[in-house]
Amino acid sequence: MDDLKEQMKDHFIRYASYVICDRAIPNVVDGLKPVQRRILEVLWRQNDDKLHKVANIVGQAMQLHPHGDAPIYEALVNLANKGYVLDRQGNFGSLYTGDPAAAARYIETRLSKLAKETLFNPDITETVASYDGRNLEPVALPAKIPLLLMHGADGIAVGMATRILPHNFTELLEAEIAFLEGRNFRIYPDFLTGGIMDRSEYDRGLGKVKLRAKIEIKDPKTLVIREICYGTTTESLIRSIDEAAKKGKIKIEGIYDYTAENVEIEVKLPRGQYAEEMLDALYGFTECEVSLSSQIMVIKDGLPWETNVHEILMYNAEKLVGFLKRELEIEQGRLLERIFYKTLERIFIENRLYKKIETVKTLEGIHDTLALSLKPYVKKLLREPTQDDRDRLLQIPIRRISQFDIDHNKEEVEALKASLEGIEKNLKNVRKYTIAYLKGLIEKYGAEFPRKTRIKAIEEIDRRAIETKEVKVGFDPETGFLGTKVSGREQFTCTNFDKILVFAKDGTYKVVNLPEKQYFEGAVLVLVADKKTVVSVIYKNKETQWLWGKRFVVDKFILDKPYSYFEGDLEYISIESDAAVEFHFTTSAKQKQKKKDVFLKDIPISGAQTRGVRLSDQKVKKVVYTRSV
Repeated sequence: MDDLKEQMKDHFIRYASYVICDRAIPNVVDGLKPVQRRILEVLWRQNDDKLHKVANIVGQAMQLHPHGDAPIYEALVNLANKGYVLDRQGNFGSLYTGDPAAAARYIETRLSKLAKETLFNPDITETVASYDGRNLEPVALPAKIPLLLMHGADGIAVGMATRILPHNFTELLEAEIAFLEGRNFRIYPDFLTGGIMDRSEYDRGLGKVKLRAKIEIKDPKTLVIREICYGTTTESLIRSIDEAAKKGKIKIEGIYDYTAENVEIEVKLPRGQYAEEMLDALYGFTECEVSLSSQIMVIKDGLPWETNVHEILMYNAEKLVGFLKRELEIEQGRLLERIFYKTLERIFIENRLYKKIETVKTLEGIHDTLALSLKPYVKKLLREPTQDDRDRLLQIPIRRISQFDIDHNKEEVEALKASLEGIEKNLKNVRKYTIAYLKGLIEKYGAEFPRKTRIKAIEEIDRRAIETKEVKVGFDPETGFLGTKVSGREQFTCTNFDKILVFAKDGTYKVVNLPEKQYFEGAVLVLVADKKTVVSVIYKNKETQWLWGKRFVVDKFILDKPYSYFEGDLEYISIESDAAVEFHFTTSAKQKQKKKDVFLKDIPISGAQTRGVRLSDQKVKKVVYTRSV
């Protein structure tokens, strides 16, 4: 049994780690989940600047992804709809209406120019074996843009989840420049669906933002919704408006959806309703206003990292400096090698060193002779030639030797040295080079990604104030019916938010929501449950026939739950604070007192479930209301 427990524990930890690191939570380096990275890797390998069938890309990605084609297809469509790294052709669904994409065989995609320029470099990409060991796949792409914050992310793993809101491309790169220059920066979300955003509680991604749809007043009776909140669709928005109308929170005459390429939902208002007055109600009771919370969890160095958007941006900026430095160092090495070989080639041909090996008959002898011949020229070279270098010299064809242009060779070497000088200059100040690189990206691509969500302070809507309205409630003691559609002799006014307190003759009471028409058996008193009204009760003990009195306030209750407030027979109940009653005692031969006046205000206030105080120690025939004092 213990072995089984240990085995299950080990298996669970393995499964949890897999789901967290290899499925649900994105990597902070490139901002991608494994399935997204595999899709991009396949597109990079297949890249020929032409569009590819999504079905083909899905099939190719299955060589790297250990799951079926459905999640790959869904991830690709989602990635394409973000608008940054994939070009699309065909029906990829709609962010506005929530309509699904066409089948994979009907739509096409390819890497965008931005993706090809900023996400790939095999020279600095670390790879590992794929799930079946047949292929290699990248651990993380060397992303030169903060893709995680551009795309945003949602993921639910075992015991943890992440929700990162998307941000604006240009603003992120400008923030990276500010960080590299040692200046303060602030970044805020930007949503593809547009809308209006209150950023006051964002708190670097640890808080929330409030979003509103963009609503225009077409005329006094017509509102037009032009932009919707992120996470909603036109269908869910219309449904929320219908539900609010059914509950009586708003009044509309009709709602019409003309959404095509852009959102256009027209709301018509009935008589007595005007567009200016309806705006707050739409924001208060429908999906025209939503609140989005952010929870930042990413994978960093193979482990979950709970952080904020500013730390992610700074990490990405430092990573970019590192990536660009490695690329410069690699290019520096290539230029040095090219300068070395072109100089070696010129020395070999210009000094006719090939003549010295014409009579040598063995390969070993040729190498020895050539090595000896090159020794006087080593000082002109960047390093001493190796056997591989000599092999390259020996492979130069005679035609090329005979047509060798020394001046052209020198020009090429000078051009390479000029390039090398530029690279070495950049290596001395990589941060400055990185800033220039970011500015170049902004200049090249910034216009393609303007901010879509307008930032504006949003005042808190008092939903209760918007919806509160006075209603008349009727109560008919003869029939026992109570409600807004009851025309009983007892009428009182309350608001539609109020709860109603109903006292019954059998000694019970309950608190209910305001009904339209509802029957209450034995109801004797109905009032608003305001938690402050004092109720006065006089009741008769069934055994002794003595009278007891109490005054109380119902300040705690559960809706529709019956409570007891006395045991016996009800003689009198009222909410008048200055009422007086008269007791008529049962006559007997020895009885001297026939009546007694009782002032209800003299009874102390106690709990609703207490017995109260004894008002008489004689049998009472009846209780008569006399006057108010």
